[in-house]
Amino acid sequence: MTAVQILYIVAFALFVYGLMGLTGPRTAVRGNWIAAAGMGVAVIATLMIPGMGNWWLILLGLAIGAAVGVPSARRVKMTAMPQMVALFNGVGGGAVALIAWVEFRQSDGFAHEAAYVAVASLFAALVGSVSFWGSLIAFGKLQEILPGRPIGAGRLQQPINLLLLVGGLACGTAIVAGASAELLVIGLLVLSAALGVLVVLPIGGADMPVVISLLNALTGLSAAAMGLALDNTALIVAGMIVGASGTILTNLMAKAMNRSIPAIVAGGFGGGGGPAAEVDGDRTVRRTSAADAAVQMAYANQVIVVPGYGMAVAQAQHAVREMADLLEARGVAVYYAIHPVAGRMPGHMNVLLAEADVPYDRLKEMDEINGEFARTDVAIVIGANDVTNPAARTDPSSPIYGMPILNVDESRSVIVLKRGMATGFAGVDNALYFDPRTAMLFGDAKASVSDVTEELKNL
Repeated sequence: MTAVQILYIVAFALFVYGLMGLTGPRTAVRGNWIAAAGMGVAVIATLMIPGMGNWWLILLGLAIGAAVGVPSARRVKMTAMPQMVALFNGVGGGAVALIAWVEFRQSDGFAHEAAYVAVASLFAALVGSVSFWGSLIAFGKLQEILPGRPIGAGRLQQPINLLLLVGGLACGTAIVAGASAELLVIGLLVLSAALGVLVVLPIGGADMPVVISLLNALTGLSAAAMGLALDNTALIVAGMIVGASGTILTNLMAKAMNRSIPAIVAGGFGGGGGPAAEVDGDRTVRRTSAADAAVQMAYANQVIVVPGYGMAVAQAQHAVREMADLLEARGVAVYYAIHPVAGRMPGHMNVLLAEADVPYDRLKEMDEINGEFARTDVAIVIGANDVTNPAARTDPSSPIYGMPILNVDESRSVIVLKRGMATGFAGVDNALYFDPRTAMLFGDAKASVSDVTEELKNL
C-alpha cells in the first residue's frame, strides 16, 4: 500500500467521523473541523500522486479560493446562510463541469480512453452544469434578485425541459460514439445549463429548502462520477457521501411536506410570500400587547416556541433565548418546535438556535413535539406561517392540504409574532390567525420579543 493510499484512507475516515459530528449542534463545529482536516489530507495525497504537475497553478487556485471563501463565510449573516449554501454548492458543480471539459480537450475527445471514462465525464459535465446554473437561480430567488414566485412556461415547461435533456444526452452519446468535435461538449454544457435554469425557475419559495438539498445531492453525484473518470478515490468517496446524504435529506424533506420530488421539480408551488390577507367581518384577528403576552406566558406551565423564517429575518434568536431563560427561572417549561422545512434551508432553525446557545434537548422535532401542544398553555409562533396552517389538515382545496404541520392550533392559547398579515411562501392565508384562541403581536420579531422580555422582568 502506497503513502497516497494510506492518506486517502485517513481522509475518508475523517470525512465519515466529521459527518457523524454534524448530527447535533454540540458536535457540529468539531465535526466541520474534522471533515475539513480530512479534505486537507485528501488534497495533500492528490498532490503526491506521481506525475502531478502545475504546482504553482494549483497553489494559486487554493489561495484564490481561500481568499474568497473564508471572508465570505465569516461575514455572511445567518439570514443569508441559505443563499450562501446554494451558491457554494453550485460552485462545486460548476468546477466539476469545467474539469470534464478540460479532460475532453486533453484526451482528444476521449479518443484513447475507456468508454466508461467518457460516460462518467460527460455525466459529470451534464449534472454538474445543471447543479451550477440551478444553484445560481436558487441563490437569486433567496437573495430576492429574482422573484420568489414560480416562473415558467405553463404546459410547455416539461416538454421544453425534456427536449433540453434529450439534446444534452444526444451530444454526450455522439461523443461516446467517437465524435470529437468540441462543439458537442460545448453544446452539452449549454443545454444542461439551460435545463438547470428552467428546472429551478418554476419552483416557488415554499419548495426552496428541498431544492437546495436536491442540488447538493446532484453536485455530489457529479463529483463522484468525475472521480471515477479521473481514477481519483477522494472525489469518488467524498462525492458519494455528499450525494447519498443529500438524497436522503431531500427525500425526508419531501415527505415532511407530503410532496413527491417529481412534483417539486415540476414547480408551480409557492410564491415567496404573498400580499396581506383580506380581513372581513367573518374573519377578524385579535391583537395583543407585549404586556399581555408576558402575563400569559409568566403564569403558564408550559410554553412552546415555534420559530420560522421571520425569526431569522429579525435575527431574534438571542432575544428568544433571553425570554426563555426568564420563563424557565419562573418554573415555566419551554420547548422549541422545529418543523423540517421551517426557514429556507435544511436545519435553518436548528442553526439559528444553536448560535444562541439554546440547549439541544429543548429543540424538539415535529413528530416528537406535536403530542405536546394539547398540553401547552401558550404557543408563541415567531414568523412560521405555512408549517402552522391548520388548512393543511382541514381544507382539501388548499394547496398545502396533506402537508404535515405543527399542531399549534391545539394549544390553549397562541401568540403569533408577525410584521403584518402577509402570506407565507405557499401564498395562502393561515387559518390559525383567525382562530379565537390566537392573538397577533404585530411588529419586528426581535423588538416584540425584547418588549415581552422587559415586561417579564417587571412582573
